[in-house]
Amino acid sequence: MSVHSHPGDETLLRHAAGTLPAGPRLLVETHLQGCPACRITLRRFEAVGGALLEAAEPVALASDALARTLARLGPAPTTTGLRAGGARPDHLEAGFAGVATARRGPEGLWLPDGVRLPRPLAARRIGALMPVAPGVRVGRVHVPEDAQSSVFLFQIGPGRAIPRHTHAGTEYTHVICGGFSDPSGHYGPGDLVEADADVDHSPRVDDEGTCVCLAAFEGRPRFHGLLGVVLRPFL
Repeated sequence: MSVHSHPGDETLLRHAAGTLPAGPRLLVETHLQGCPACRITLRRFEAVGGALLEAAEPVALASDALARTLARLGPAPTTTGLRAGGARPDHLEAGFAGVATARRGPEGLWLPDGVRLPRPLAARRIGALMPVAPGVRVGRVHVPEDAQSSVFLFQIGPGRAIPRHTHAGTEYTHVICGGFSDPSGHYGPGDLVEADADVDHSPRVDDEGTCVCLAAFEGRPRFHGLLGVVLRPFL
Protein backbone atom coordinates (compact mmCIF):
# COMPACT_ATOMS: atom_id res chain seq x y z
CA MET A 1 0.00 0.00 0.00
CA SER A 2 1.45 3.34 -1.06
CA VAL A 3 0.15 6.32 0.92
CA HIS A 4 0.18 9.69 -0.82
CA SER A 5 -2.02 11.95 1.32
CA HIS A 6 -1.28 12.57 4.99
CA PRO A 7 -2.64 14.64 7.89
CA GLY A 8 -1.13 18.12 7.96
CA ASP A 9 1.52 19.13 10.48
CA GLU A 10 -1.05 21.20 12.39
CA THR A 11 -3.27 18.12 12.77
CA LEU A 12 -0.36 15.98 13.98
CA LEU A 13 0.68 18.74 16.39
CA ARG A 14 -2.85 18.86 17.81
CA HIS A 15 -2.79 15.07 18.17
CA ALA A 16 0.59 15.20 19.96
CA ALA A 17 -0.67 17.95 22.27
CA GLY A 18 -3.90 16.10 23.05
CA THR A 19 -6.09 18.91 21.66
CA LEU A 20 -7.45 17.10 18.59
CA PRO A 21 -11.12 16.15 19.15
CA ALA A 22 -11.92 12.47 19.59
CA GLY A 23 -13.47 12.00 16.14
CA PRO A 24 -10.57 13.36 14.07
CA ARG A 25 -8.18 11.67 16.51
CA LEU A 26 -9.66 8.29 15.56
CA LEU A 27 -9.03 9.11 11.88
CA VAL A 28 -5.41 10.08 12.59
CA GLU A 29 -4.82 6.94 14.68
CA THR A 30 -6.25 4.85 11.85
CA HIS A 31 -3.91 6.54 9.38
CA LEU A 32 -0.91 6.17 11.70
CA GLN A 33 -1.38 2.39 11.79
CA GLY A 34 -0.37 2.17 8.14
CA CYS A 35 1.94 5.19 7.76
CA PRO A 36 5.48 4.94 9.18
CA ALA A 37 6.34 8.45 7.96
CA CYS A 38 3.57 10.06 10.01
CA ARG A 39 4.47 7.95 13.05
CA ILE A 40 8.01 9.34 12.86
CA THR A 41 6.72 12.91 12.51
CA LEU A 42 4.37 12.44 15.47
CA ARG A 43 7.20 11.12 17.67
CA ARG A 44 9.27 14.20 16.80
CA PHE A 45 6.42 16.51 17.76
CA GLU A 46 5.92 14.60 21.02
CA ALA A 47 9.65 14.87 21.76
CA VAL A 48 9.56 18.64 21.19
CA GLY A 49 6.53 18.94 23.45
CA GLY A 50 8.29 16.92 26.15
CA ALA A 51 11.38 19.11 25.90
CA LEU A 52 9.26 22.25 26.25
CA LEU A 53 7.57 20.85 29.34
CA GLU A 54 10.95 19.99 30.86
CA ALA A 55 12.16 23.54 30.24
CA ALA A 56 9.02 25.21 31.60
CA GLU A 57 9.10 26.92 34.97
CA PRO A 58 7.37 24.70 37.56
CA VAL A 59 4.08 26.02 38.92
CA ALA A 60 2.87 25.10 42.39
CA LEU A 61 -0.38 23.12 42.50
CA ALA A 62 -3.32 24.21 44.58
CA SER A 63 -3.62 22.39 47.89
CA ASP A 64 -6.82 20.62 46.75
CA ALA A 65 -5.58 19.73 43.23
CA LEU A 66 -5.33 15.99 43.94
CA ALA A 67 -8.79 15.84 45.53
CA ARG A 68 -10.38 17.68 42.60
CA THR A 69 -8.65 15.40 40.09
CA LEU A 70 -9.82 12.27 41.88
CA ALA A 71 -13.35 13.65 42.06
CA ARG A 72 -13.38 14.18 38.28
CA LEU A 73 -12.22 10.59 37.74
CA GLY A 74 -15.17 9.23 39.71
CA PRO A 75 -15.27 6.25 42.10
CA ALA A 76 -12.43 3.73 41.90
CA PRO A 77 -13.30 0.39 40.23
CA THR A 78 -13.37 -2.80 42.27
CA THR A 79 -10.32 -5.07 42.15
CA THR A 80 -12.07 -7.53 39.86
CA GLY A 81 -13.94 -4.97 37.77
CA LEU A 82 -17.06 -7.17 38.13
CA ARG A 83 -20.31 -6.86 40.01
CA ALA A 84 -21.53 -9.47 42.43
CA GLY A 85 -22.58 -12.50 40.41
CA GLY A 86 -19.91 -11.90 37.77
CA ALA A 87 -21.73 -9.37 35.58
CA ARG A 88 -19.62 -6.65 34.01
CA PRO A 89 -20.36 -3.01 34.91
CA ASP A 90 -22.48 -1.24 32.31
CA HIS A 91 -19.62 0.80 30.86
CA LEU A 92 -17.47 -2.33 30.47
CA GLU A 93 -20.36 -4.31 29.04
CA ALA A 94 -20.81 -1.64 26.39
CA GLY A 95 -17.11 -1.74 25.61
CA PHE A 96 -17.08 -5.52 25.20
CA ALA A 97 -20.23 -5.36 23.09
CA GLY A 98 -18.59 -2.77 20.87
CA VAL A 99 -15.54 -4.96 20.29
CA ALA A 100 -17.70 -7.97 19.49
CA THR A 101 -19.77 -6.00 17.01
CA ALA A 102 -16.66 -4.63 15.35
CA ARG A 103 -15.15 -8.10 14.98
CA ARG A 104 -18.24 -9.29 13.13
CA GLY A 105 -18.26 -6.11 11.11
CA PRO A 106 -21.23 -3.74 10.97
CA GLU A 107 -24.38 -4.98 9.25
CA GLY A 108 -24.31 -4.18 5.54
CA LEU A 109 -20.53 -3.75 5.25
CA TRP A 110 -18.72 -5.47 2.40
CA LEU A 111 -14.93 -5.71 2.29
CA PRO A 112 -12.90 -7.40 -0.46
CA ASP A 113 -10.82 -10.48 0.33
CA GLY A 114 -7.73 -9.64 2.35
CA VAL A 115 -9.06 -6.29 3.60
CA ARG A 116 -9.92 -5.78 7.25
CA LEU A 117 -11.01 -2.82 9.27
CA PRO A 118 -7.97 -1.04 10.79
CA ARG A 119 -7.41 -1.89 14.46
CA PRO A 120 -8.37 1.55 15.86
CA LEU A 121 -11.69 1.32 14.01
CA ALA A 122 -12.31 -2.39 14.64
CA ALA A 123 -12.37 -1.71 18.39
CA ARG A 124 -15.38 0.61 17.96
CA ARG A 125 -19.08 -0.13 17.77
CA ILE A 126 -20.37 0.72 14.31
CA GLY A 127 -24.03 1.02 13.47
CA ALA A 128 -25.62 -0.82 10.56
CA LEU A 129 -24.81 0.71 7.18
CA MET A 130 -28.00 2.33 5.90
CA PRO A 131 -28.70 3.41 2.30
CA VAL A 132 -28.86 7.21 2.09
CA ALA A 133 -28.44 7.70 -1.68
CA PRO A 134 -28.10 5.47 -4.75
CA GLY A 135 -25.06 3.29 -4.14
CA VAL A 136 -24.19 5.08 -0.87
CA ARG A 137 -24.48 3.44 2.55
CA VAL A 138 -23.50 5.06 5.86
CA GLY A 139 -23.03 3.76 9.41
CA ARG A 140 -22.30 5.85 12.49
CA VAL A 141 -19.13 5.05 14.41
CA HIS A 142 -19.72 5.37 18.14
CA VAL A 143 -17.18 7.51 19.99
CA PRO A 144 -18.36 7.37 23.62
CA GLU A 145 -15.59 9.64 24.88
CA ASP A 146 -17.16 12.48 22.85
CA ALA A 147 -20.89 12.12 22.35
CA GLN A 148 -20.93 15.15 20.03
CA SER A 149 -18.44 13.66 17.56
CA SER A 150 -19.51 13.01 13.97
CA VAL A 151 -17.71 9.93 12.64
CA PHE A 152 -19.13 7.74 9.89
CA LEU A 153 -18.20 4.68 7.86
CA PHE A 154 -19.09 5.07 4.18
CA GLN A 155 -19.52 2.32 1.59
CA ILE A 156 -19.90 3.81 -1.89
CA GLY A 157 -20.45 1.83 -5.06
CA PRO A 158 -18.36 2.06 -8.24
CA GLY A 159 -18.78 5.32 -10.12
CA ARG A 160 -21.02 6.79 -7.42
CA ALA A 161 -20.48 10.20 -5.88
CA ILE A 162 -21.19 11.92 -2.58
CA PRO A 163 -23.53 14.88 -3.19
CA ARG A 164 -21.79 18.20 -3.65
CA HIS A 165 -21.06 19.92 -0.34
CA THR A 166 -18.93 22.38 1.57
CA HIS A 167 -17.93 22.25 5.24
CA ALA A 168 -18.59 24.25 8.39
CA GLY A 169 -15.23 23.00 9.70
CA THR A 170 -12.58 20.50 8.66
CA GLU A 171 -13.62 17.20 7.09
CA TYR A 172 -11.22 14.26 7.54
CA THR A 173 -11.50 11.22 5.28
CA HIS A 174 -9.42 8.03 5.52
CA VAL A 175 -9.65 5.51 2.66
CA ILE A 176 -9.83 1.87 3.78
CA CYS A 177 -10.25 0.28 0.35
CA GLY A 178 -11.06 1.42 -3.17
CA GLY A 179 -10.49 5.00 -4.20
CA PHE A 180 -12.12 8.29 -5.10
CA SER A 181 -11.32 11.55 -6.86
CA ASP A 182 -12.23 15.19 -6.42
CA PRO A 183 -10.73 18.38 -7.90
CA SER A 184 -7.77 18.14 -5.50
CA GLY A 185 -6.65 14.71 -6.74
CA HIS A 186 -7.10 10.95 -6.50
CA TYR A 187 -6.98 9.10 -3.17
CA GLY A 188 -6.55 5.40 -2.40
CA PRO A 189 -6.10 2.98 0.50
CA GLY A 190 -4.29 4.50 3.48
CA ASP A 191 -4.70 8.10 2.33
CA LEU A 192 -6.05 10.66 4.78
CA VAL A 193 -7.60 13.74 3.18
CA GLU A 194 -8.40 17.02 4.92
CA ALA A 195 -10.94 19.43 3.42
CA ASP A 196 -11.59 22.80 5.04
CA ALA A 197 -14.43 25.29 4.73
CA ASP A 198 -13.04 26.61 1.42
CA VAL A 199 -13.48 23.24 -0.33
CA ASP A 200 -16.68 22.65 -2.33
CA HIS A 201 -16.61 19.16 -3.83
CA SER A 202 -18.46 15.99 -4.82
CA PRO A 203 -16.01 13.10 -4.34
CA ARG A 204 -16.53 10.39 -6.99
CA VAL A 205 -15.58 6.74 -6.50
CA ASP A 206 -13.48 4.93 -9.10
CA ASP A 207 -15.43 2.99 -11.72
CA GLU A 208 -13.71 -0.33 -11.05
CA GLY A 209 -14.56 -0.94 -7.38
CA THR A 210 -16.43 -0.07 -4.21
CA CYS A 211 -14.84 2.46 -1.86
CA VAL A 212 -15.00 2.07 1.92
CA CYS A 213 -13.82 5.07 3.87
CA LEU A 214 -13.98 6.60 7.33
CA ALA A 215 -14.96 10.25 7.75
CA ALA A 216 -15.01 12.66 10.67
CA PHE A 217 -16.39 16.19 10.67
CA GLU A 218 -15.51 19.22 12.76
CA GLY A 219 -18.77 21.05 12.19
CA ARG A 220 -21.47 19.85 9.83
CA PRO A 221 -21.10 19.30 6.08
CA ARG A 222 -23.29 21.63 4.03
CA PHE A 223 -24.91 19.78 1.15
CA HIS A 224 -26.38 21.36 -1.96
CA GLY A 225 -29.65 20.31 -3.57
CA LEU A 226 -32.48 17.97 -2.63
CA LEU A 227 -30.26 14.93 -1.97
CA GLY A 228 -28.39 16.96 0.59
CA VAL A 229 -31.66 17.52 2.45
CA VAL A 230 -32.18 13.74 2.53
CA LEU A 231 -28.64 13.13 3.83
CA ARG A 232 -28.73 15.82 6.51
CA PRO A 233 -30.48 13.72 9.21
CA PHE A 234 -27.83 10.99 8.84
CA LEU A 235 -24.82 13.34 8.99
